[in-house]
Amino acid sequence: MEHRASLRSLAEPVIHFGNLPADSTAIAGGKGASLGRMAAAGLPVPPGFVVSAAAFHEFLESCGGIELIEGLTSGLDMEDADALEQAANLIRRLIVSTPLPASLAHAIRTAHDDLAHGELVAVRSSAVSEDGTTASFAGQQETYLNVRGADDVLHRVRECWASFFSPRAMFYRAQKAVLGDTRMAVVVQEMIQADKSGVMFTVDPIRNRHECMVIEGGPGLGEAIVSGEVTPDHYVVSRRDGSIVEAFIPDDERGRVLTEAELNRLQRLGVRLEAFFGSPQDVEWCIRGDELLLLQSRPITTLGSHG
Repeated sequence: MEHRASLRSLAEPVIHFGNLPADSTAIAGGKGASLGRMAAAGLPVPPGFVVSAAAFHEFLESCGGIELIEGLTSGLDMEDADALEQAANLIRRLIVSTPLPASLAHAIRTAHDDLAHGELVAVRSSAVSEDGTTASFAGQQETYLNVRGADDVLHRVRECWASFFSPRAMFYRAQKAVLGDTRMAVVVQEMIQADKSGVMFTVDPIRNRHECMVIEGGPGLGEAIVSGEVTPDHYVVSRRDGSIVEAFIPDDERGRVLTEAELNRLQRLGVRLEAFFGSPQDVEWCIRGDELLLLQSRPITTLGSHG
């Protein structure tokens, strides 16, 4: 039987993935909504919960943040780097120095303790305006890995909120005409100690080949790949059967990271994700033991028209 979230649960400041409605972007942000949809569909997603965008808005209202943001950004010349940095610093300082309301802190602590049982979690930003089909906000806000304990989670939630007002993020939103959109959720999720991780594009976004998928993978956590610390293996595989069309293995001593069986599993999962979301996807994945897990799936925003 399909699970349907109650109206009361949707009004809560903290919502578990399984209680999010089908279209929850306004509540959970782009990342949180995608994770909720995948979890509800039985796709392999590490468990977690969302601190809602409404909770952030109420926090800003309670500490005078709304007025401060409007006052600092009204008429702000976004090309003036010094003025932008000064405004951003003032907003971020207010957010990280203001304690969370007691009721919100209690809700986050309770959800964290139910999820973590003493283990590590990841705390990830999830803006309402991110992960759309026309503008990619990937990398504009912060992610914190290996977070231990409720106190650190509470701190990192505020750090995620503050990262929404970095000069870079503010400039990017101004370019997309959404600077005034202060809707920002935060995802708290089981931290996966991955053996392998990487990204997958369900079509080839560089050469616009819809008959191929691109899979990149390296040892350990995916952040090492994103940061450039590790050069991943690069595979182009057939969308039809997962067979390797091209392969680039940068480390001869290490050898290839992904087996053909793992590439086939990723290819099948990529086909399923694209059918589920209805558009080509940019996917973050990891492997722990024999377990293939999804960390994120969002539309590819750099793709030309088919044909």
